[in-house]
Parts: sequence; structure tokens; C-alpha cells
Amino acid sequence: MSALQSEVISVGGGLVLDKDVFSTYSGAAKELINFEPDITGGYKKVLGTTLYNTNVVPFVVDSGERVVITALFNNLVLAGRGGSVYYASSGSGSWTSLITGLGTPTQNYEFRTFNFDGTDRIIICSGTSTPRVVDTSYTVTNVNATGSANFKYVEVFKNHIFFAGKPSNENELIFMSPFATNDFSTANGAGTIKIDSPILGLKIFREELFIFCNDEIFKLVGSSSADFVLQPVTRKIGCVDGRSIQEFGGNLVFLAPDGLRTVAGTDRIGDIELGTISKQVQNITENIGTHNINSTIIREKSQYRLFYPLTEDQAEANSLGLICVLKSDVRNGQLGYEYSELKGLKPSSTDSQYIGSTETIVSGGYDGYVYLQESGNVFTRATTTSNINAFYKSPDLTLGDPGVRKIMQRVILNYEHAANVDTNFKLRYDFESSEVPQPQAYNVTLSGGTAIYSLDISTYGTAIYGSTVSKLARQSVEGSGFTVAIRFEDFSNNKPISLKGYELEFIPGGRR
Repeated sequence: MSALQSEVISVGGGLVLDKDVFSTYSGAAKELINFEPDITGGYKKVLGTTLYNTNVVPFVVDSGERVVITALFNNLVLAGRGGSVYYASSGSGSWTSLITGLGTPTQNYEFRTFNFDGTDRIIICSGTSTPRVVDTSYTVTNVNATGSANFKYVEVFKNHIFFAGKPSNENELIFMSPFATNDFSTANGAGTIKIDSPILGLKIFREELFIFCNDEIFKLVGSSSADFVLQPVTRKIGCVDGRSIQEFGGNLVFLAPDGLRTVAGTDRIGDIELGTISKQVQNITENIGTHNINSTIIREKSQYRLFYPLTEDQAEANSLGLICVLKSDVRNGQLGYEYSELKGLKPSSTDSQYIGSTETIVSGGYDGYVYLQESGNVFTRATTTSNINAFYKSPDLTLGDPGVRKIMQRVILNYEHAANVDTNFKLRYDFESSEVPQPQAYNVTLSGGTAIYSLDISTYGTAIYGSTVSKLARQSVEGSGFTVAIRFEDFSNNKPISLKGYELEFIPGGRR
């Protein structure tokens, strides 16, 4: 019999669903759910959610309506339902009424923060009433525009507040006079710009205002009504939903009909393929529904998250999202985008900002509560919690020669973990053929080890103590095949683990 051989797999590269057996990088994933590409290497189980406030956001008529705005402002959260907006601190304090009379929500509210005179303010557009401006004393001012002023979109650019999505003319980009919060007088520097198509979103990028439409993208340059100039970026591709637009990794990322794109890529396009950053997960992005798309960024993880529940009534446990991480490619050291899927999170609205030195990610729920993302080790709902079920499946590995049978002997898993490990893995032979015996799952348990303060998942006063060094778990295995894949499963509520890699030990058998 041949001597024992081994192959070490360093995991990385994220989901790669567009390549065949021979061209897929061995550390990539064919399934990656509730694991995120770790910026320090490997795949790390995602953190959970906790309640931001234990009280439901008030709603007089129908307690079933989702939270249509979740905004971080003045170190508190503004949240709205049923045409009203409230604010509250984290914990168990009550929600305080701030804005009423916005009408029955037809979409999520848009908002932007700004500071023209030394006072922080936030402007909110509901799409069903006039915009409202709120300052840090929680004084509310109605924005009075002539005609129908139920704007859907808002952005603050070059000391002007810009609006779009006016129901009577969705092709208009309207802006107030400089430094004004309630002045649409053209004599004072306000104005209107006509766009070719209905506007779906506004976003500032590199001192320019980008205007997203269904089939076109424009940008506005200049600094005042005297020199504002509208320039086309592309008339070949547009944006599916403006709430997918985020500044991320030095570019604007948005959901286009053919997947995620960057503005920088689109600006250079010569054909429809250039600028697309999600070809490796094309079969996921092309099936994204548009019921209520939301997105957020997690700056400390170089991460963009896109949420796309199929319907209002879809069970939260089945709701999906996409994680995109900008990191160095393990194969060539160049920056690239890696992907995984989220399952079990169903935000109805999102926001992320720094409060002091702490990055805070909040999301409204379809149940009327506001939640903290990146908090805890389970998915929290109003009265229940559920463990985060996480899965990673490798490509089908030929281990050097697809014509030689591999008689598997041992798998050595390489983890980093800050607490106990209780996971499973399965070996799947010959593309999970029903004609080949497939072994049962193997359980792997590891203790937390030496007490070391874990900075990556702790906050002051709630430190988690455990091993932060790599650990190896050795497991004897059985079975054989010409190809082998490993499927890693974590159903626990332990602190997140990071899978860094594994080694497969085998004895070569006969050739077919």
C-alpha cells in the first residue's frame, strides 16, 4: 500500500459558484452561510443580534407594520412606524414621540445628517409628506416646498439639500439655496435639474453627487446653482434599488440588474461586464427580489451587507442576505471581493455609525422592534432567540489526481476561538454520489483554553475570556473516493469561531 500523503488547505476566497472543479481554488467555498470571510484570514461565524430597546416602537393602529426608519442621531436611535417617528436610548426606556402625521408608509424613509451652522441636524423624507428637519434638541421643522413635496430621496451636497422622487415628477432633482433648511427660492440659489429617467437614489462620492436611475447613472459637479453641471456616467446600466447604494472600499457599491457593481467600474465601462464585482455569485444576485432591499456597512470588518427578504410575510429564519468583504486575495495578495450568505436576519431598515469610538449597527424589524447587529451569539427576536446555524462546504477536491482513489485517514482542523468549540463536519465523496458510502457527521469539541482578553469580540466591562491562539483538532475518518469535499457545520450558541484551514491525510488507492 502507498505511503500516507497529506494536503493542507488554507481557507479563503469566499463563495465561488462560477467555476468548475479544476479551476476552483481549494480554499474557496461552494456553500458559505452565516460564516463571513474574515479580514484576518479564514471564515468566521457571524455575530448575532440583541434588542436595542426592549420596548416595541409604538404604533396605534396596526402592531404588525415594520419599522420603516432606523437612524442613529445624537447618540440615540430614531425609529418610525405608521407615519410617526420616535427616539429612544438603548436599554428599557420608553420611546418618545418626535414626528407624527407622515401618512401611511409606502416605502422606507430616507434620511441624511448634516451641520451647516455648528448644530447637527437630520433631515427625513417619507415619500408621503413634507420632509422634516430635526436638531439635537429634538425640535422639528417642516420643509415647505411649492407643489407636491412628498420627496422620497435626499442628499446633502456642497452645502445644499437635494431632493428627488417627487411623485408628480420623479425625473426632477430639486435643491434648496446654500446652507438653507427651508428655502426653495431660485433668487437665493435654489433650483431644479431635469433628469432623463426617474431617480432611484442619490449619493455623494469624491466631491460629486451621483444620481442613480433604472437604466442610467449621472453625476452632478460644481458647487452652486451658478456652475452645477449634470454629466452622464453611463446610459447602459442602472440601479435596481437606491437602498443598495453604499460607499464601501473606496467606491460606491450598488445593486445593478447583473449583480453588484461599483461606480468606479461603471465610470470606465466599455461593455456591460466591466465594473461587475460579483460574478462569482451571479446565480445568487440574479435571484434577489426587490420587496424591501436594505444594506449597511461594517467599517471595522471592511464589510458590506445586503438584505433582501422575498416578501413581507417570509419567515425570518428563511430570509437571506449577502455579505461582501474587501480583503487581500489569498492567491495573489491583491485586493478583491469575497462573498458569503446570511440566513436568519430580516431587517426592515438599517443604519451604521460610530458612537464615540464604537461602531454601532442598528436595524428595524418587521415585528416593530429595533435591534443591534454584531451583538451576542444568537439571533434575537422580540421574545425568543435562535442559534445561528452556520455552514461551510469546500469544493470537491481531487487532491492532485482525479483518477486515483483516496482512502481517507484523518482530518486536522485549524481554528481560532475565544470559547468552547462544539461543531460537526462531514466528508462527502465523489460529488456526494448516492452510489458511494457517505460517512455520518463527526463531532469536534475543544475547550476555551487559556484566559486571554479578546479584543475582537469584547467591549469594556463585558470582556470574553478564552484562547485567541490557533488550535488544532485531529479526527480519524473513514471512507474513500476519487474526490472529497468537507462540509463544516456549527449549530451552537458559542462565541464565534474562525476556521483557518484544515489538513487531509489519505492513502492513495487504485487508479480508475
